[in-house]
Amino acid sequence: MAPPSDQPGPDVDYPGTFEEFDAWFRTEEACLDYVEKLRWPSGFQCPGCAASEAWRTGRGLHQCRRCRRQTSVTAGTLFDHTHKSLRTWFLAMWFVTSQKYGASALGLKRVLGLGSYETAWSWMPKLRKAMVRPGRDRLRGTVEVDETYVGGEEHGVAGRETEKKAIVGIVIEVKDPKGFGRVRMRQLADVSAASLTPFVCQAVEPGSIVRTDGWKGYNSIENHGDVREKYVISGSGNPAHVVLPGVHRLASLLKRWLLGTHQGAVSRKHLDYSLDEYTFRFNRRTSRARGLLFYRLMQQAVSLEPLPYRAIVARPDMPESVPVP
Repeated sequence: MAPPSDQPGPDVDYPGTFEEFDAWFRTEEACLDYVEKLRWPSGFQCPGCAASEAWRTGRGLHQCRRCRRQTSVTAGTLFDHTHKSLRTWFLAMWFVTSQKYGASALGLKRVLGLGSYETAWSWMPKLRKAMVRPGRDRLRGTVEVDETYVGGEEHGVAGRETEKKAIVGIVIEVKDPKGFGRVRMRQLADVSAASLTPFVCQAVEPGSIVRTDGWKGYNSIENHGDVREKYVISGSGNPAHVVLPGVHRLASLLKRWLLGTHQGAVSRKHLDYSLDEYTFRFNRRTSRARGLLFYRLMQQAVSLEPLPYRAIVARPDMPESVPVP
C-alpha cells in the first residue's frame, strides 16, 4: 500500500486556512461529526459485532441495532475520556501542525489559554505519538544508516562510547543525485547488533541497499535480505559526512530542532515522542498545504489507541533529561 500523498487532492477534506478552520469547527457538534467521518469513512461500524446499523442516543452515543452495544465517537481514539472540548483539541492540533519548527508545551498552554501547564505538557506526547501512522510502509531503495548522540560533551570517551548521551538510530532514503526521501528514527539502548539489526529491519524493506560505515553492529543486516554497502571511514580518505551525507545532515538538523524546541534539554523518557514529531515534519517537508498536515494528524489520531497519563510518565529506568549540544 502506498503512503498517503502529502499534496492537496480532490478528495482531501480539510480546511486550508485558520479562517476556514474556525468556520468549520465552531461547535462541538461539528467537531464530533468530523471525527466520526474520519473514523468511519464508510459509515458506522460496531466495534463489537461489526454491524453497520445504529442510532444516536440522547447522550450522543451510537447504539448498535444488532448487539445493542453503545459506542462513543471518541472511544478508543486519542480523544478517549478527555475532559476538554474537542474544539480545544482541534485548536491544539492546528497550532502544532501549523508551526513550521514545532511547538512546545508552554507555547501550547499560552495559545489555548489552558489553566494548567501540566495539561499542555501531557498533550504534547499524545499529539506526537499520533504523528506515527499505524502500519506505515518501510523505506525502500537505497538508504543510509547511522547513529547520532544527543547530549552535551562527555569527557574521557570517544567514538561510539557513551555513558550519558542518548543514542538515536537514523535511516534515510537516498534519492539520486543529491536528494533525500523519507526518514525513520528511534532511540536505541546501545550500538550492538542486538539493537541495530531489529531497528534497520523494521525500518527498511527487504532487498534494499543499505549503506553503513564499517561498524560491526551492522554485519548481520545482510542475513535479513538486505544488500549492505559498507564504508570504512578511517580507510576511505573521506570524512563521514561525505561518505554518508544524508544521515549526518539529518542528525545536525535534528539537534538544531531539539535545541530550538526544547530550549537546551530534552527528557530521555520522552525523546521518542520528539523523534516521532520530527519524522512527521521531515517526511512532509514538501507539503504546500499546512491544513493537510492537520488532516493527516487527525486521521492518525482517530486510529490511535488512547495514551493515558500514567503511560506518559512511566519508564522510571530512563534518566530524566540530557542536555542538547
